[in-house]
Amino acid sequence: MSTYFLSDIHGCYKELKMLLKTVFFNHKKDNLWIAGDLVSRGPDSLKVLRYLYSLGDAVKIVLGNHDINLIAVHAGIKQNKKENFFDEFLAASDSIELIDWLRCKSLIKIDENKNIIMSHAGISPQWDIKTAKMYTCDFKKHLSQKNYIPFLKKIYSYNINFWTNNLSRYDQLRYTVNACTRMRYCYPDSRLNMLYKQSPNIVPKPLQPWFLIPSKIPKIYSIFFGHWSSLKGTIVPKPFISLDGGCCWGEELMMFRWEDKKWFSQSAISS
Repeated sequence: MSTYFLSDIHGCYKELKMLLKTVFFNHKKDNLWIAGDLVSRGPDSLKVLRYLYSLGDAVKIVLGNHDINLIAVHAGIKQNKKENFFDEFLAASDSIELIDWLRCKSLIKIDENKNIIMSHAGISPQWDIKTAKMYTCDFKKHLSQKNYIPFLKKIYSYNINFWTNNLSRYDQLRYTVNACTRMRYCYPDSRLNMLYKQSPNIVPKPLQPWFLIPSKIPKIYSIFFGHWSSLKGTIVPKPFISLDGGCCWGEELMMFRWEDKKWFSQSAISS
């Protein structure tokens, strides 16, 4: 049995299938961990979701910002923009079933036996594991409930960028979404900056990548994340593992095998 990690598929179905074929992925014995952003930008979001749904318990998914956006677009909360490539999905007969499946995913996955943490953007430097579990579980409980639309309308806010115990419950959940799905840079005091996307080589000081801010997470944990294709070529220190290869931008889909720490990749296929 092998455990594979990848992220930011972004509707690149052909590349996903070719990459899994390279390693002879077998959903009956292997596990596939995906750090969010299954959809948007690429042409085949519907095919990606249908395929991953078919894998059952073999696939372990956390939500990315584009996945939450798809849920919001489907609910009528957000506008469906051309660059999303959501039209096929929204017209599909099984879209509700797939959305309900997606809504039951968390923002973070932790394996305390293997000492693994996975989140789309990362994990807040202000959080310990107990805090991360508590608030991501609270978010999942709200999003997976039948009447989830009023909650989803409330959680969109880029203004909540610093964690304190004095935040209201909804502001705590807003921060949770921002940290887990939108974070890239932090100020030295750990405040999130969700504006800059560029490589750390050109970002203005005093901003630093979130993973360089002192963390409360024990160093024995390997922390997998995506969301940041411009990190490619940048040295990311252990125990952090960056998975976004920028496939939807014409680069590659990257995958990491846990057991032997080996990388695999599939170049983007020209349409």
